[in-house]
Amino acid sequence: ESVGPAVGADLKKAATMAIALSLLGMLVYVWVRFQLPYGIGAVVALFHDVITTLTALMITQREINLPTVAALLTLVGFSVNDTVVIFDRIRERIKLDRGKPLVQIMDIAINQTLSRTIITNGLTWLVCVGLFLFGGDVINTFAFVLVVGCIVGSYSTVYIASPIALAMSNWIDQRKAARRNRR
Repeated sequence: ESVGPAVGADLKKAATMAIALSLLGMLVYVWVRFQLPYGIGAVVALFHDVITTLTALMITQREINLPTVAALLTLVGFSVNDTVVIFDRIRERIKLDRGKPLVQIMDIAINQTLSRTIITNGLTWLVCVGLFLFGGDVINTFAFVLVVGCIVGSYSTVYIASPIALAMSNWIDQRKAARRNRR
């Protein structure tokens, strides 16, 4: 019921560590499954999702407790799943559309997965809104995090993760070309 300042500081440190380790784990997972630029794009998008949701919690003056941390970690998992689906389609399209520019391949892949993203995230969002409105005080903040997170996670996958992966891929390609030209 009540937590002293020392225990509260320990909980804050443990929560921060849990979120940081989950972001690092996601980076390694996406890096191994795809490539480093995609891992960086995914982690930046996840970081954006967590920061934006924490900002919404701060604006609404909600308490950050262990269920809230669990909701943030759930948000990270949910968001990375959506990102992996899009990155997987990009990887498929790269094999099918050899010779096309990466930006065009990404555009096609995102458009192909957009309806799936909207339907999946929309239905999840509706359930979370129901939990938020009718779930009671115990689950209210958890549901609030997911209501905000579903919206933020949907657009960050398309508008943050993919463009950063594209920019990183282009930057790496430019560096490789510059090294080849020097030789």
